[in-house]
Amino acid sequence: MHLLDALQWRYATKRMTGERLPQQKVDNVLEAIRLAPTSSGIQPFTILHITDKQLLQQIKPIANNQAQITEASHLLVFAAWEDVSSEHIEAVYGRIAAERNLAPGAQKDYVEKLKDRFAGYTPEFRAQWAIRQTYLALGVAVAAAALEAVDAAPMEGFRNADLDQLLGLPQKGLRSYALMALGYRDTANDKLVHLKKVRRPKDELVINL
Repeated sequence: MHLLDALQWRYATKRMTGERLPQQKVDNVLEAIRLAPTSSGIQPFTILHITDKQLLQQIKPIANNQAQITEASHLLVFAAWEDVSSEHIEAVYGRIAAERNLAPGAQKDYVEKLKDRFAGYTPEFRAQWAIRQTYLALGVAVAAAALEAVDAAPMEGFRNADLDQLLGLPQKGLRSYALMALGYRDTANDKLVHLKKVRRPKDELVINL
């Protein structure tokens, strides 16, 4: 599908059939997330990819009993880093240097500038920055799923702290901020499936200068 056709086709799926997705489609969505743009290429988030049915049953009440949690084929948890440290930045740019075969010290000035910049931010700002990067990846994931003809339900309606405890995220320096259920729409039971997609008109949404 063309991207615009795929976005017209998709909607916030509320009911899913439970049918298992082909692994290649899921892998393509995960790879799109991996390739999503982030500021300075830091990627300050982790994706938890959940298929364990017992775990999904535990997550469902934390997510206000939304049906997609257990009716989905796969559930993705988007978790941002609690902080962005100098060690994180060193690790990212160490990998970049290795994979690009850069000469020692080739990135030193830029890396030091980044480290100084983040050290000057408050912990709250660094955390909010990481969250914003995480949402860039979520948007890419929604579009990628649509191109794969996979239904996706991005959601924030869950008790973040409870989910973090269940998944052991504090020990990993992570906090959950969004979920995305992946599966196939249940056309017999989803009341939204046949409704017209409604968005603000372009001339209202876009200001041309």
